[in-house]
Amino acid sequence: MEKLKNIIRSRKGQNTVEYLLMLSVIVGVVLIAGMAIKRFMPELFTQIQGMISGAVGSLGAGGGNN
Repeated sequence: MEKLKNIIRSRKGQNTVEYLLMLSVIVGVVLIAGMAIKRFMPELFTQIQGMISGAVGSLGAGGGNN
């Protein structure tokens, strides 16, 4: 029984604590990136809407050649 305990304790590699630490770092990075993206999203959507409106307007103005 002692041999088994020693083998488990001397095991090399990741354990649950290390995996949880990596997961928490990844979640933190995703949350920070999400907050940064959320700040710039309304302006980005407004720019895209303006581009689409401009493209539709130019298509409607130049389509009378038939």
